Amino acid sequence: MIIDTLANASKYTSLNPLFAQAFDYIKKQDLANLPVGVSEIGEGLKMIVSVGNGKTQEVSLEKFECHDQNIDIQICVSGLETIGWKPREKCIQPNGDYNPEKDVRFFNDRPDMYFQLTDHQFGIFYPEDVHAPMIGEGEIRKIVIKVKI
Repeated sequence: MIIDTLANASKYTSLNPLFAQAFDYIKKQDLANLPVGVSEIGEGLKMIVSVGNGKTQEVSLEKFECHDQNIDIQICVSGLETIGWKPREKCIQPNGDYNPEKDVRFFNDRPDMYFQLTDHQFGIFYPEDVHAPMIGEGEIRKIVIKVKI
């Protein structure tokens, strides 16, 4: 997992061949006015823009998730978002089977830590990173870029 600000995004472009394209696309956008929804932004890159009220820890942990086929770049555009995190290797309580259509696997474990993202900060979640996003109060506008592995 990586946590940083969009101002430092160029430091991470060498970690995956699609990161440069994803961050370049984001840099050229008016993030506050992107339409809500899902769009393809390049081969192997899908962008999900959402706006919603933050959830309680309990509600978010119902979908304590990780992915096998994608890396998530989760960008907080506005609001204050808390995210729970735990390494997959420490998760021992699966919550159902892996869903290959949605590329998601859930766990009933509790996070080892929580951290916050706010305006123009991001987290990069690899398949090894189990995460519970959207914890908070008030409106959170965020972008998730799915980077195909």
